[in-house]
Amino acid sequence: MTSFAIIIKHKTQPGKRDEVRKVWEKHMAPAVSANPGHTAYFYCFDNAEPDSIYAFQQYVSAEASQAFLKTDSYAAYLEEVESLLSGPPQVTSLTPVWTKGV
Repeated sequence: MTSFAIIIKHKTQPGKRDEVRKVWEKHMAPAVSANPGHTAYFYCFDNAEPDSIYAFQQYVSAEASQAFLKTDSYAAYLEEVESLLSGPPQVTSLTPVWTKGV
């Protein structure tokens, strides 16, 4: 199995980044922490764009990433966060070839 990673960029409605974070913390933080398919996860605010959020996620496999999208926690997150975002996220799929400390 080859590890798999993604970088996701979310654009929030103007001034809604902190609200999006609260929804993420409610649904996603516990789900990611409990998910053995995630080997690393970084939830980050963009320092240059006040309405942008980036998430870097590393999974044990591409299949594990797809399985996570089918969880009840992810569905609940999407339902609650959709109105706070300005549109769909920009998703970039990656194959890690070297990591430190992960």
